[in-house]
Amino acid sequence: MTPTTIVPPALRLGAVLSVLALVLTGCALNTEPDLTGSGAQDSGVVSAPNSTGGPYDVSALLHPAHKYVGAALPGVPQSLDALGPYEQQIGKKPNILEYYASFGDGFDISGARRIFASGAIPYMAWEPYTPSLTAIASGSSDAYITSVAKAVASVDLPVAISFGHEFNGNWYPWGRQATTPAQFVAAWRHIHDLFKAAGATNVIWVWSPNIINPARSTRLQPYYPGDAYVDWIGVVGYYALYGEHTWNTLFEPTMREVRGFTKKPFFISETASQRSPRRQADIDDLMSGIETHPDVLGFVWFDIVKRADWRIETTPGPLADYRQRLSNPAFGFDIRNP
Repeated sequence: MTPTTIVPPALRLGAVLSVLALVLTGCALNTEPDLTGSGAQDSGVVSAPNSTGGPYDVSALLHPAHKYVGAALPGVPQSLDALGPYEQQIGKKPNILEYYASFGDGFDISGARRIFASGAIPYMAWEPYTPSLTAIASGSSDAYITSVAKAVASVDLPVAISFGHEFNGNWYPWGRQATTPAQFVAAWRHIHDLFKAAGATNVIWVWSPNIINPARSTRLQPYYPGDAYVDWIGVVGYYALYGEHTWNTLFEPTMREVRGFTKKPFFISETASQRSPRRQADIDDLMSGIETHPDVLGFVWFDIVKRADWRIETTPGPLADYRQRLSNPAFGFDIRNP
């Protein structure tokens, strides 16, 4: 999530303006917005040799018996320097690593392979700062999308992708203040169809709303592309200093609403607890919630300084508790043998 991505000039300007808007307007509670384009590299890394086999079969990874232990770490996917120290501190090998890429960036093939070699699924949060979702759905970016899809297919390993995460909030240019549900669904389906046509069936598609608490009047179902286009429901929610801070008030309202229109499994695709005297209780609450919900596949801990210091390693007591909770055999598994 550090801004290391090489982005074409037009995209760079769009991203800068979007970030400036966020700084000026602030952000909703219980969400940690935008770390623009720290993921994939520019279009120079899109091409790759053809895979010797067919696309990776992700079916066994869609609802594994054990929980995913994920992390968002600085420098990923270009560098995994932060992974070793983090793994040592938490006592568990992360098996999914999330990173952020702007729409217009190429897919970082070497980075994806690097992540998979470490024992984790690469998870790209794809952020469409520009062009508009209407333009994407109309086909204006088809050549780019197809090139990314072919690159994803070529790596022959599982890749999780969320497009336009936190679409129900108002802190991103693809959010509810600028994009209708119909426009979001049309863009999502169009991208999905282009990936399918390119043979990129090795993708786990993560539809990723923010928790509904900051935007209770915005219904989620109109934004849902349909079960044929989604594998996981990737809920974003943070234990911040203010706002909701229990599983029952933070995540359950969103999960209940989603269960009204799909039975797809949940994945907590971004979470962390802000540093406070309550942090250890937050961690216990999060881990208990994941443990006791069979339809919650796991989580990604956002271990990066952004607006707040979310790093678990900065608080020894909560870190020890987190490490102890992760020692439960229910957490973590070998993605090559789920």
